[in-house]
Amino acid sequence: MITIGQLAGYVGVSVKTVRVYHDKGLLPEPERDASGYRRYGANDAIELIKIRTLAEAGVPLARIRDLRSAEDADFRRALGEIEDELTDRIRGLRTTRDRLRRLATGRLAPLPAEVGAHLELLARWGFTPRWVDLQRDLWILTFATHPERAAALFRDQAEILADPALRQLFLSYDRVYDLAADDPRVDDLARRIVEATRERYGPDGPPELPASSGIPALVQGSVNASAPAWQRIDTLVRARLER
Repeated sequence: MITIGQLAGYVGVSVKTVRVYHDKGLLPEPERDASGYRRYGANDAIELIKIRTLAEAGVPLARIRDLRSAEDADFRRALGEIEDELTDRIRGLRTTRDRLRRLATGRLAPLPAEVGAHLELLARWGFTPRWVDLQRDLWILTFATHPERAAALFRDQAEILADPALRQLFLSYDRVYDLAADDPRVDDLARRIVEATRERYGPDGPPELPASSGIPALVQGSVNASAPAWQRIDTLVRARLER
């Protein structure tokens, strides 16, 4: 029989760790002997090795406690689930590593090639650098947070801007940036945007991110804060589309 210090040393953990496992109910705590010391046997060392192996694999302590009492079939099934979770974590870590490598080469937020080509088109169509940067930030956020919806939303906007008449609306939106909020041209542009939106989408309205997403509000809040005229347009368009 060995002491807790010897047990910890043999298995490669600290005495404090062994005591934590006792407190969490993972490793039974033996009774004290006549000299007042707790003595451990080979089975305790084997159990501690199992616990340490699971803990080092990232298995939460609460789950380790459940596994210790599981039947063989349940234990194997649980280990399979843990392996799947670890595989997902590894995949996520590799993705993070790739992003860090792109960051190191100056490519902070890569976008799909078609989005990059679209942003170049915006500049050629006469949109200001301010607008192009705004669109880049919008798509970075959208593709990063809602990749499953981003492509469809992007295609919709690309189709809109491919239409010269609709593109002119966006160009006008870009150019009212410096106007006062009460300028008549701002109200007129809001009216034309509402008409175009209803004509294109009907009563259902344009495609959007899920209602639970905070990204649209985040983006629109940034847009509104940058120019009083843009904030006025957003207020008017929302009010008229809700009628």
